Amino acid sequence: MIRYMKIGEICDILNGYAFKSSRYINNKGIRVIRITNVQKGYIEDAEPKFYPEKEMNEIKKFMLEDGDLLISLTGNVGRVALIDKSMLPAALNQRVGCIRVNKKDLIYKPYLYHLLNSDYFEKQCINSSNGIAQKNMSTEWLKEYHIPVYSMDYQKKIATIFDKIDIVIKKHYKQIEILDKIVKSLFIEMFGDPISNSKKWTIKRLVELSILITNGTTPSGGSENYIDSGVVFLRSQNVWKNRIDLEDTVYISSSLHKIMNKSRVIYNDILITKTGRINTENSSLGRAAIYKEKNKEANINGHVYLIRLKDTVNPEYILSILTGEAYREYIRRVCVGGIDKRQINLNHVEDFPIIVPPLDLQNRFAEYVSSIDKSKLAVKKSLEELEILKKSLMQKYFA
Repeated sequence: MIRYMKIGEICDILNGYAFKSSRYINNKGIRVIRITNVQKGYIEDAEPKFYPEKEMNEIKKFMLEDGDLLISLTGNVGRVALIDKSMLPAALNQRVGCIRVNKKDLIYKPYLYHLLNSDYFEKQCINSSNGIAQKNMSTEWLKEYHIPVYSMDYQKKIATIFDKIDIVIKKHYKQIEILDKIVKSLFIEMFGDPISNSKKWTIKRLVELSILITNGTTPSGGSENYIDSGVVFLRSQNVWKNRIDLEDTVYISSSLHKIMNKSRVIYNDILITKTGRINTENSSLGRAAIYKEKNKEANINGHVYLIRLKDTVNPEYILSILTGEAYREYIRRVCVGGIDKRQINLNHVEDFPIIVPPLDLQNRFAEYVSSIDKSKLAVKKSLEELEILKKSLMQKYFA
C-alpha cells in the first residue's frame, strides 16, 4: 500500500539564523552549518566556523539534533545531507533548511534520506525555485511537496537496498583513493616534495617549459552563443582534478572557434581552473586535467587557463605536480580575492615553480601512472554501473 503525504505533515521544516561572521570564534564552540557545507549526501566541513557556546540560549531554536536532514535553499538548491552527533553542537545558518521527522510511526528516516537524495527530488527543487543568476527555494514549497509513503516494513526494505548499494559504492571510491595514494607516494619517492625541492632538481618557471599559457574567453552574449552541436566549449565545471567531465557540455560554432583561435584546446593540453573556492581538494579553484581527445579540438571560457607544454617535459608529470597537495597549498598562498571567490592570475600560472628532473625519469613516472590509471578505469566502470543501478531504483521507488 502506498499513499502520498506532504513533507510538512510528517516533518518539521526549520529555517536558519542570520549569524554575524564578526562573532565567529576560532576555537571550538557551536558549529555553524552554512550553505557551503551542505553537499549532495554529505556535510563538507573542511573549514568549520564556530559561534560562542555562551550564546546558545539566544539561538536555541536553531540548534540541530542528531540525524536532522539539511537542505540547501539557495544556489545549488535541493542538496540534502544528514548531520550526525560527531558534528554537534551545531546550529542552522540562514538559507539552509532543516527537515526533522516528527511522525516516526509513519516515516522511516533512512528511507526519507534516500528519497530526498534522489536526482528526481533535486530536479523538482530546482524547477520550483525562483531566480536566474541564483536560485532560491522556498520552505513553504517544501512543506507542500508530496512524497510516496509506503508501509514501514517496505520503507525499511527500500532503505536497506540503498544502504547496501552505498556501501559498495564507498568501497569503490576507497579503491580509487588507494590507487591515488600510490601515485602520490611514487611521485615523492622519485622526485621529492615539488615545493621544497628536497632532491635539489633544477627549478624553472612554468612559462619556460611551455609553448603557450593563456586563458579562454567568454564571448559577448554568453550562453546565447551555445548551439546544439559543434565545437566543445569547456567551462570550469568541466575541469576536475585529473579528469575532463563532458557530462555538462555546451557547444559553440566553428566560426566562433576560429575567432577564439588563441584558446583552442588540442590533445595533451593541460587545463586549470582560474576562479572559485579553495577550501577542499575538489574546490573549484586550481583544478587541473589533461585534454585527451586526439581528433577533436575544443575551446575554453574565461574561467579556465590553457597550458601547452614543450616536448622537453611530460604532461602527466606536470599534471601530478599541479594536482598534488603541496601545490594546492602553494595556490592557496598566491591566489587573490575574497573568501567566496578566489582567483589565480595569469602571472601566477606563468610563475609556477616547477622542478625539472631528467625527461626519461618523468616518462618512467608517466608509464607507472598509465598502468595505475588502467586499474582505476576498471573500478570507475564498475562504479558507473552501480550509479546507473541506483538511479534506476530511485526512479522506481521515488519518482
